[in-house]
Amino acid sequence: MAELNTGDGGGGKGGKVRSKKSNAKVDLTAMVDLAFLLITFFMLTTTLSKPQSMSLGLPDKDDDPTKNKDIKVDENRTMTLLLGDDNKLVYYMGLLATPIGGPKEMTFGKDGIRKELLSRKVSVVEYTGKKDKGIIVIIKPSKKSNYKNLVDILDEMAITGVETYAIVPEFTPEEQKLLEGK
Repeated sequence: MAELNTGDGGGGKGGKVRSKKSNAKVDLTAMVDLAFLLITFFMLTTTLSKPQSMSLGLPDKDDDPTKNKDIKVDENRTMTLLLGDDNKLVYYMGLLATPIGGPKEMTFGKDGIRKELLSRKVSVVEYTGKKDKGIIVIIKPSKKSNYKNLVDILDEMAITGVETYAIVPEFTPEEQKLLEGK
């Protein structure tokens, strides 16, 4: 039982006889019960915030690397994005030795890489003639690139609707020179 005492109402100083006052008590039992009921109610009815995440399909871990076979893809469908330091983004279409488009330095955002992805996506579908054989994007983040740039590129893949993309952390020496601007 919870209660609030306000004191005993005075002392015996002065020698005067006074009438004895009864102690004022406030019974807080009902208020404590109500507080626990409200806490329980809000704990059960509140939904927790859900984390915002992007689904990313990764290949299964293969125990035997000798079974891996290289898959040849059409170079006319392949776009490579190189991520460097200081928000640097370089793209090329096809092979680096004989590029179909680029290599060109781009910016992130709707006027930069998004515009290029959308136009290349349309041209690849026109080239193949089938909607299921769309553009393939290879994303190559360097060791100097930051996490935000990789997330921005993954967002661009989701915004532009590019379904086939891969993150490859390996660079050829020519790509490394291109990214460093040599």
